[in-house]
Amino acid sequence: MSLSIKDDEIDIVIGALRPDLTSFMNEWRPIFSRFHLIIVKDPDLKEELKIPEGFNLDVYKKPEIDRVVGTSTSTIFSGYSCRYFGYLISRKKFIISVDDDCYPAKDNKGILVDAVAQHITNLTTPATPFFFNTLYDPFTEGADFVRGYPFSLRSGVQCALSCGLWLNLADYDAPTQALKPEERNSRYVDAVLTVPARTLMPISGINIAFNREVIGPALLPSLRLGGEGKFRWETMEDIWSGMCVKVVCDHLGLGVKTGMPYVWRNDRGDAIASLRKEWEGVKLMEEVVPFFQSVRLSREATTTEDCVAEVANVVKEQLGSKDPMFARAAKAMVDWVKLWKSVGSSTSSPGA
Repeated sequence: MSLSIKDDEIDIVIGALRPDLTSFMNEWRPIFSRFHLIIVKDPDLKEELKIPEGFNLDVYKKPEIDRVVGTSTSTIFSGYSCRYFGYLISRKKFIISVDDDCYPAKDNKGILVDAVAQHITNLTTPATPFFFNTLYDPFTEGADFVRGYPFSLRSGVQCALSCGLWLNLADYDAPTQALKPEERNSRYVDAVLTVPARTLMPISGINIAFNREVIGPALLPSLRLGGEGKFRWETMEDIWSGMCVKVVCDHLGLGVKTGMPYVWRNDRGDAIASLRKEWEGVKLMEEVVPFFQSVRLSREATTTEDCVAEVANVVKEQLGSKDPMFARAAKAMVDWVKLWKSVGSSTSSPGA
């Protein structure tokens, strides 16, 4: 991890969708024990959380969420969206977020992967979105810029978002997983790439990190499918949020990286049973991707909050009349920016 980053500049945010976090926490203990953790319990989860001792953490349940944002607003934090409350309440510069069905992975040499250290390395070294370097991330040890790479672009830009990957159960959609029920990802690729500017990607919320001070308000819970469930392939909130944040990063001249670190993702859910719930989202992407590819923000949008507000307005104007779901998403985006400013201006500290 970068020597210039202190442990107290980092929050680990965990959305708890299952009650017993004992094995999850113990597996991550060698890595997470140095940091402050924010655990947000899914408001729909009735059972009490089981969390082992020995961690520096704050736990937020429905009463605490209601106290901070109000009962009418707290409903947006159900399911996987509960982790966004952690993003909202944190006061740290960097956020690392890992799903509660993921465990530390091992690299090709059998060494435990320090996902936090790799995410921070990704975020504190420049990204190169304006010209693709064929030898992966040139700021990684053992790599550099290849012949022909313009020297004027070699300083790169600030990296705002780091998107990690998964061993074992890859983040496929339900139709793909249903067609390949036995397929598991065993390929650990020792590489990090900058996603080129104006290129969208399906950002997964399973294993990500970001600079909260720079891009925090663009990671938001806004698009909710009608039949949204409690498994990743039954949701689209992170995919929509990811396209929003990529558009914002491109506009503000910020970078996004993908690749290492890996986590080990356990099997969970039934892809065939989830097909009906996610099919709405599968069809949705055919319309949503061309839309986000066409979005261009104004010069007046100079902050992340400005950018999110402008994207929301375009969503409302161009998609709102096609499906009420888009109109609700646009409103949720505007409300989120207001909430971010309101909670951010509060003098109370997390856990108070």
